[in-house]
Amino acid sequence: MSVVTYEKHGAVGVVTLAKPPHNLIDEAFLDALLSAYREAITSGSRSILLRSAMRHFCAGADVNTFTSGGGRRRDQKDFEQLIDGLENVPLPVVAAVHGAALGGGFELALTCDVIIAASTASFGMAEASLGLLPLLGGVQRVVQRAGLARAKEMAMFARRHDPAALERWGIINLVVPENELPTASMSWARQLAAGPTVALRGIKTLANLSARHGISGADAQQLDANDQMWASKDQKRGLAAFLATGPGSAVFEGN
Repeated sequence: MSVVTYEKHGAVGVVTLAKPPHNLIDEAFLDALLSAYREAITSGSRSILLRSAMRHFCAGADVNTFTSGGGRRRDQKDFEQLIDGLENVPLPVVAAVHGAALGGGFELALTCDVIIAASTASFGMAEASLGLLPLLGGVQRVVQRAGLARAKEMAMFARRHDPAALERWGIINLVVPENELPTASMSWARQLAAGPTVALRGIKTLANLSARHGISGADAQQLDANDQMWASKDQKRGLAAFLATGPGSAVFEGN
C-alpha cells in the first residue's frame, strides 16, 4: 500500500498522506509525495489538495531513520531539488491540516500555497527539543511569513501553537471547525482549479521568487510571466467575457 496516494476529483488532484500511524517522514515518503505531485501534473489536474488520511497531518520525521543509520544526509543540491519539487510545483497547492503538523510536517505545509487548518490542529517546530534544527527550511519560511522574532520563538522554544495564533501571525490562511475542514479545503482547491491556470502559475512563480530573492528577483521574471499570460487561452477568454458582459463573468477551462 502506497504511503502517499493520488486521485483526481474533477480538476482537483487530491494527494493524501497515508503512512501509518502518523505520516512520519523518511526518504521513501518524500519520494512518494513528489511522485504524486508529478502525477497530478501529467493527469491534467489544475490544482492540488494535500491532506492526510491519518490521525495527524504529519507528526514530523521518522527518528528511527536517524538512530538506525537509515537516514541519508542531503547535500545542498539534493536539498534544493527537494524544496523546488515541493514548493514550485506549477499548480496551486492547498494544504488541509488536522491533528498535528510538527517538525517536518509543519515544513511540508509551509511549502504549500495555502494552508487551511482545523481549529483543533496544532503546529510546531519541535526539533530543538531533540537537539536538532528544522531540516526542510522551516525557519526561513516562518521568517518570510511572520518575521524574525516569531521564527526564532517557534524554533528555539519548540512549543506547539494553536492555528488561531498562526492565522494572526500570517503563517496560515484560514481556520475552520474540524468538521468543516474537508469541505472548506476542497472548495478553495476547486476555486483555484477553475481559475486562469497560466496566470495563477505566474503569480505563484513571482511570489516564490520574491520570497526567496526579494522584489528584484521577481522583477527579473515579471516580463516573462506577462508574456506567458498574454499568450494563454484563459487570458483571451477572460478578456472577451469581461468586454462582453462586465467583470465577474469569465469562465476558465483551459490554458
